[in-house]
Amino acid sequence: MNKANGPIVIKIGGSTLGDHDTTLKDLANLQKEGYPIVIVHGGGKVISQWMERQGVLPRFVRGNRVTDSQGLDIVTAVLTGLINKQLVASLLSLNAKVIGISGVDGGILKCKLSETSELGLVGEVISVDPMALETLMAKGFMPLMAPIGFHSIDDSKLSGSLLNINGDSVTGDVARSLNASRLIFLTDVAGIMDNSGRLIPRLSKRQARMLIESGVVKGGMIPKLEACLKASQSLSHANIIDGRAQGALRQCIEGTTLGTRIELN
Repeated sequence: MNKANGPIVIKIGGSTLGDHDTTLKDLANLQKEGYPIVIVHGGGKVISQWMERQGVLPRFVRGNRVTDSQGLDIVTAVLTGLINKQLVASLLSLNAKVIGISGVDGGILKCKLSETSELGLVGEVISVDPMALETLMAKGFMPLMAPIGFHSIDDSKLSGSLLNINGDSVTGDVARSLNASRLIFLTDVAGIMDNSGRLIPRLSKRQARMLIESGVVKGGMIPKLEACLKASQSLSHANIIDGRAQGALRQCIEGTTLGTRIELN
C-alpha cells in the first residue's frame, strides 16, 4: 500500500491484547515505517468488570452497551483514564509516538442522543471534526482515541454532556471523515461466521446487509459490519480479523488473507 494515501484506521479491543498478542508491537513498527495510523480502542470487558464491582449490571442491545448516569461515569473513567493511558504507556515503551485522547478533545465527535431510547446516555455521531487527528498525524504522532463524545445540540438540556459511543461505530465514522485508505477491526474471533460456525472469508455489501437483517450476525459483530458499510465511500474494502494471532495486523496490511474481507466497491 502507498503510505502517502489516507491513514489506516484501526479498532482494537482490550480482549485482543493478550500475553501473546503482537498488535501494539505491529502498530509501533508500522508507524516507524511511515504509515499514518489512527487507533480507536474499546475496553468492554474491563468496563463490565468495573461496573460489576460497583453493583451495576452490564446490559447490551444489538451489541451496544446500555448506559445510565452511574454507568457513564464508569465508562468514561475506565476508557479515557485507565485503558487509554495503559495503552499509551505500552506503546511509548515500544518507542512509538502516540498521544491518547478521547472524542471530546478538540471537539472530534459531535453527537446526539441515540434514537434507541433504551440505551440511555449513548450517543450517535452527528459529525466528526478530523482537525485534531490530522494535526497530530502531521506532527508525527499516532492518535489513540477513546470513544467518548459530547452532546452538541444547543437547545437540549444535555448540551455539552458526555455520551458513551460504540467504539466500532466511531471507527467507521472516523474512517469516513479522514478518507481512510484502510479500515481494520481487530477482534477476539476469527472473523464473521456463518450459521454453521464456519468463517466467511469474503463478503459483498449486499451480503453483509443480509447477514445483519437475517440475524446470522449477532451482538458485537453487528456494529462492526455496520461501521464498514458506513465508511464505504472512501474504501475498496475493510477487514475484520482475529487480533489475538501473532503478526495479524501486519499480515493484513501487507495483503495476507485473514479473517473476513468486506468488499465495499
